[in-house]
Amino acid sequence: MLPHLDAVVLDDVRHGPGGVRLAARVRATTAECPRCGRPAARVHSTYRRYLADAPISGRRVEVVLRVRRFFCDNTGCPARTFAEQVPGLTTPRARRTGLLKTTLEAIGLALAGRAGARLADKLGMAVSRDSMLRLVRALPDPPLGTPQVLGVDDFALRRGHVYGTVIIDILTHRPVDLLADRTSDTLAAWLRAHPGVQIVCRDRAGAYAEGIRAGAPDAVQVADRWHLWHNLVQAVEKVVRQHHADLHAPAPCTGTTGDTAVAHDDTGDTDDEGAHSAGPTRLAVRTSERFDAIHALLAVGTSVSAISETLGLDPKTVRRFARAGSVSELLTARSAQGSVLDDYTAHLHQRWTAGVTDAVALTAEITALGYRGSSKTVRRYLQPLRGGQTTTPRPPTAPTARDATGWLTRHPDSLTDEERGARDAVLGRSPALRATRDQVSEFAQILIQRRGHELQDWMRRVATDGAPALRSFATGLERDLDAVTAGLTLPYSSGPVEGTVNRIKMIKRQMFGRANFDLLRKRVLLAT
Repeated sequence: MLPHLDAVVLDDVRHGPGGVRLAARVRATTAECPRCGRPAARVHSTYRRYLADAPISGRRVEVVLRVRRFFCDNTGCPARTFAEQVPGLTTPRARRTGLLKTTLEAIGLALAGRAGARLADKLGMAVSRDSMLRLVRALPDPPLGTPQVLGVDDFALRRGHVYGTVIIDILTHRPVDLLADRTSDTLAAWLRAHPGVQIVCRDRAGAYAEGIRAGAPDAVQVADRWHLWHNLVQAVEKVVRQHHADLHAPAPCTGTTGDTAVAHDDTGDTDDEGAHSAGPTRLAVRTSERFDAIHALLAVGTSVSAISETLGLDPKTVRRFARAGSVSELLTARSAQGSVLDDYTAHLHQRWTAGVTDAVALTAEITALGYRGSSKTVRRYLQPLRGGQTTTPRPPTAPTARDATGWLTRHPDSLTDEERGARDAVLGRSPALRATRDQVSEFAQILIQRRGHELQDWMRRVATDGAPALRSFATGLERDLDAVTAGLTLPYSSGPVEGTVNRIKMIKRQMFGRANFDLLRKRVLLAT
């Protein structure tokens, strides 16, 4: 088990309930002074060192090593005596062999304190969680060169409150350093201390752009392509919401007003439904009042949570009103909501034909099938059947803004036949969305084929013919034009940085979020 049997003599092996004890002594007759390097042969004294070693078959191993202390005969050496060391086995004042120490360091880097100590105990290595953390913290940082191509991104130390910065070597995908915050000054100071960086990949954050300009003014900044596409998708979703009415298929002509009222009255048991069944005017008035109140508070800088508390509305409702461009957009979106009975009308008609007409009994049947409404909704739906009338089928539910956004921004080959048909129907009703689809396709070709030299022509076309949200997106590109053009031209991206950020999240979860920044930094930089 000893790593250097040629350097020691094994005198005795004893097995006991506590493990295995090996008695050994150093084979050499002389030793080299660690201060001056001269060999010494005069022995001053001997003593025993007790070293914990790597386990054998899960049993703990202790090495009792008899070592000597020598006189240094070099009169010019500051050391009068010194203890002999066995390379690879002993180090000054250590109580573990080099093999055990290396093993515990590897476990500590992989699992940190508590989990590492538990695993080490199962393997026959006695160590406390604090000792495990001390071993990790004592490890030296890896040699820090200056990569030519860097990637920077932020990560959460405490989500929503405290953030740090991770710096990655894009070419090797290995982390270079972790910074304790995400300010431009901190990044600029790091770049000044490590000159020679030629390219820096980043997201669209302004603080990093400013820090790179200050710390490495000659470096080429590369805006990440994924973030560019993500920003474009957000702009397209705004365009879709502004033309939400175009998502609805033309309403079929109805024969009687009574049937139409029934078709609109089966959406649920909420107060909104009651207002809607009593007449659309009440719903429209209330929606208009809420819209005006929410946008008035937003105009003076009130936050969503404050508006929610002031008006007594759910924050999700406030955000939906804040995103809407007009009252009609909200009313149109509501009219497209499907009924809770849509998936169960065929069953109701089948059972009605079979002679089951009790609303409570039918409600129990469809509840077993997954229905979540009440018997009151079922009773209202069946009322025309009791009078010999036929219920007016609801028109197909309009696609959501998110669905339509996906149809416009996903690769056409990834769409199903059903999605492709729904997309074509929407585009046939909306010239604005059709133009947006064409502009998105053009940008996608620029991004995929990395034709950054065509970006400004695309921006000019959008500025002339694009929707307001796309013009705003193009304006944002103009403010960061050099980095965006480089991102659409060079092969580098922030993909390796995002992978390291995910790895940092995993390490944080292992440490239950309680470890200090220095330990997190060691594990990120040293763990493989």
